[in-house]
Amino acid sequence: MLSKFKLNQLYFKDTQFADLMKRRIFNVLLIANPYDAFMLEDDGRIDEKIFNEYASLSLRYPPRFSQATTCDEALAQLQSMTYDLVICMPGTGETEIFDTARWIKQDYPHIPIVILTPFSHGVSERMANEDLSAFEYVFCWLGNTDLLVSIIKLIEDKMNLEHDVNEVGVQVILLVEDSIRFYSSVLPNLYKFVLQQSQEFSTEALNAHQRTLRMRGRPKIVLARTYDEAYGIYEKYKNNILGVITDVRFPRIEGGQKDALSGIKLCAAIRKEDPFVPLIIQSSESDNAAYAAKYGAAFIDKNSKKMDVDLRRIVSDNFGFGDFIFRNPETGEEIARVKNLKELQNILFAVPAESFLYHISHNHVSRWLYSRAMFPIAEFLKPITWNSLQDVDAHRRLIFEAIVKYRKMKNQGVVAVFKRDRFDLYSNFARIGDGSLGGKGRGLAFIDNLVKHHPEFEEFENAKVAIPKTVVLCTDVFDEFMETNNLYQVALSDTDDDVILRYFLKAKLPDRLVEDFFTFFDVVKSPIAVRSSSLLEDSHYQPFAGIYSTYMIPYLDDKYEMLRMLSDAIKGVYASVFFRDSKAYMQATSNVIDQEKMAVILQQVVGNQYGDRYYPSMSGVARSLNYYPIGDERAEEGIVNLALGLGKYIVDGGMTLRFSPYHPNQVLQTSELEMALRETQTRFYALDLSNAGHDFSNDDGFNLLKLPVKEAEKDGSLNYIASTYDPYDQIIRDGLYPGGRKVITFANILQHDVFPLARILQLALKYGQSEMRRPVEIEFAATLSREKDKTGTFYLLQIRPIVDSKEMLDEDLALIPDEKLLLRSNNSLGHGIMDDICDVVYVKTNDYSASRNPEIAREIEKLNRQFLDMGRHYILIGPGRWGSSDPWLGIPVKWPHISAARVIVEAGLTNYRVDPSQGTHFFQNLTSFGVGYFTINAYMNDGLYNQDFLNAQPAVQETRYLRHVQFGQPVVIKMDGKKKEGVVLLPGAEN
Repeated sequence: MLSKFKLNQLYFKDTQFADLMKRRIFNVLLIANPYDAFMLEDDGRIDEKIFNEYASLSLRYPPRFSQATTCDEALAQLQSMTYDLVICMPGTGETEIFDTARWIKQDYPHIPIVILTPFSHGVSERMANEDLSAFEYVFCWLGNTDLLVSIIKLIEDKMNLEHDVNEVGVQVILLVEDSIRFYSSVLPNLYKFVLQQSQEFSTEALNAHQRTLRMRGRPKIVLARTYDEAYGIYEKYKNNILGVITDVRFPRIEGGQKDALSGIKLCAAIRKEDPFVPLIIQSSESDNAAYAAKYGAAFIDKNSKKMDVDLRRIVSDNFGFGDFIFRNPETGEEIARVKNLKELQNILFAVPAESFLYHISHNHVSRWLYSRAMFPIAEFLKPITWNSLQDVDAHRRLIFEAIVKYRKMKNQGVVAVFKRDRFDLYSNFARIGDGSLGGKGRGLAFIDNLVKHHPEFEEFENAKVAIPKTVVLCTDVFDEFMETNNLYQVALSDTDDDVILRYFLKAKLPDRLVEDFFTFFDVVKSPIAVRSSSLLEDSHYQPFAGIYSTYMIPYLDDKYEMLRMLSDAIKGVYASVFFRDSKAYMQATSNVIDQEKMAVILQQVVGNQYGDRYYPSMSGVARSLNYYPIGDERAEEGIVNLALGLGKYIVDGGMTLRFSPYHPNQVLQTSELEMALRETQTRFYALDLSNAGHDFSNDDGFNLLKLPVKEAEKDGSLNYIASTYDPYDQIIRDGLYPGGRKVITFANILQHDVFPLARILQLALKYGQSEMRRPVEIEFAATLSREKDKTGTFYLLQIRPIVDSKEMLDEDLALIPDEKLLLRSNNSLGHGIMDDICDVVYVKTNDYSASRNPEIAREIEKLNRQFLDMGRHYILIGPGRWGSSDPWLGIPVKWPHISAARVIVEAGLTNYRVDPSQGTHFFQNLTSFGVGYFTINAYMNDGLYNQDFLNAQPAVQETRYLRHVQFGQPVVIKMDGKKKEGVVLLPGAEN
């Protein structure tokens, strides 16, 4: 039955509270004689009173009041400044003010005008004879500033009503009353109540900014003074009416005669349409109570001394304000009381069936959610009535699932303030302190927000996309720690790292953090990574990545032992700001160490537990630009490096699997048997859960294990990740089979799409790059379920812009004239500029024969060793495929034989044509060391190779097959990885 509501496809779009209440009243012109104006101010400034009133209700933007005492003054004011509202106060016997108002309406038809009149018999009589069509409302001044707030809010509500209801489903309270005196006293009372309630429900927001915005979602109050007006409003907004409060005796149409039963007729018409909407009838005739009972409405006696109190109580009980109270439908007694969504979620399955049934069959739950501005979930639950489901337990599950989904959505993409009673399973990202989140922290918050705003991430059947649970200790905690423990003196000195760390470990973190940490442990129940997040790290233009420490601590049952390890790790990260490497790096990047402040990220470690070891199914780094595209890959499709176990393996330069997320079937490393055995991962990192950190040191990897892949096989963590080498048939089979070496190919994930890794990475890179407006690098990890059910969770760990000075190339290489060039390739790999190479080694082409290739390889090996000894690099040019295992196709060198080359060129000859290899034999090394690889076939007009220039230069060394030329000044090498173009300029040509 539940499948009918497709909960797994339910996508709650977050409410954009910032888009609500966009039209405001900022400036009010008050037209009154000096005496009335003074009385209104009650011997004090009206601005100040309104400000205090706004402040007490947590409202923003109190309006400014200006005063005018004559018609000319008022018109002059209106010409000199923009006003949003005009309030006229006619004194006894004055008619001039009505004329003034009409003139204003003529010239400024868009400005609402309100009459505020002191209540007296004479005024009422005269008002009856006046034409009031120019005025929006008439109010009766009873000496209470609350009324001014109500007038402003009533008009703002009217201005924003249609937009806000259509935009997010804001609720409407309809007040139907034609007595000026009466609505002038009810409205302030009602507004005060609604604004106080919205103050309370705004505490469900996750931080102060959201709390203020959320108040914009409060129900709007609309005043109608005739039957037609009231029913018109009801018809237009009937799906969003929170409740109706109506008088009984009022006219049917404007200016018409009063109908003694108008209110009753209105209730009857509404009840016909909606059996559940709450109705309140107010009347000074107690006989009308019988009608109220007939239409299921509450009744308030206008003659009652405590009418205000009655109205608040009944609105609170019936319109879904305040706590949600589960009642016994027979006796009406309270069974349970719920203050917020989290409490409702926790109690759902404990409420007796008959009470639960009573509340859902009267739409109470959705009304309560509406009144608290939780529109997406209220809208989802409203149509699911008892009749549509008729199963109490299914209904409980449905509401529970919807709340969970909604809370997850609300927590996503928001930096919440950490509150112990709030942080739970559905919390995502919280902060402790008020300082900055630091670079990594900002990046994480950004990714979380990115995932939230792109529903495509939700559309994978067997994969969830998330960030690990995170709490950030903001930079102000670092400042407090440094100052209270007097650590700056030792930290800024030239003392050894170990000494600095010892001082930091002895220091004390603020006591108030202890309980917060315990709450975090209870929720996460997994190992915790303690990462640095400094102000400068991952900042848009400064590559500080990897300079500071990251510690991991195991999850222990002994909370105090875990607290000790966590404290040590935090202090270790703080200390790493002042380690020697960091200071040197600061100097190199012209930063001042005093400006560096450290936030610390506490984050659940992604992974599964295998005995005393803990690691993820895979970790990786994805970049949105691929400077070494091969085959039909394109530079802008990006590139991914993937490995089994913790990401430290990738950071340390381990042998990872490299693939393009748009071509996951084309993995060069696994395309040939020999390469797959030689160039795939053989070891991986795991967290050692048995290491309790007593030997805490400044090496942040002290409790990580580097293990052979065989150990992962024993752990049973290689499902879908490994293939098996069959030595008898000399073949690698995708999947796990007994015996045979296990090869980390990720074949089932990349080629057979068991887990949608490639598609998730396509989305992450696409949206990351489009929202950062520059190429990005993303770190990620994923865990596959232990149940072998092909499900898993993909975690985004970090995003940062790619800032590498080498990669900033913005000129068009095609515009450089050939006469300035030594080499041009229209099919090159690599990216960036090199300007420190003076040497070229090339194979002589006169009398070249492929049969000599093995001898040429030996000569190159000797030369290369000399370059390594001197610490110099060179450009290597030769015919055919470099590194080919078939000597007839090219020179059969291995990487160590050419490892000092920084550009390698395949130059085809007229009489020796071989399809270019695109550097595939050395691919791993090319990409790791940023080596350029040029393919040139000058005889086909594909590129340029100015060999005559090289032949004319004196040789430093010349062997039988090779020539080594050295220039007096460096040549400049430029490579554009996006266009696959590369050039080497002649020495001195750059000038």
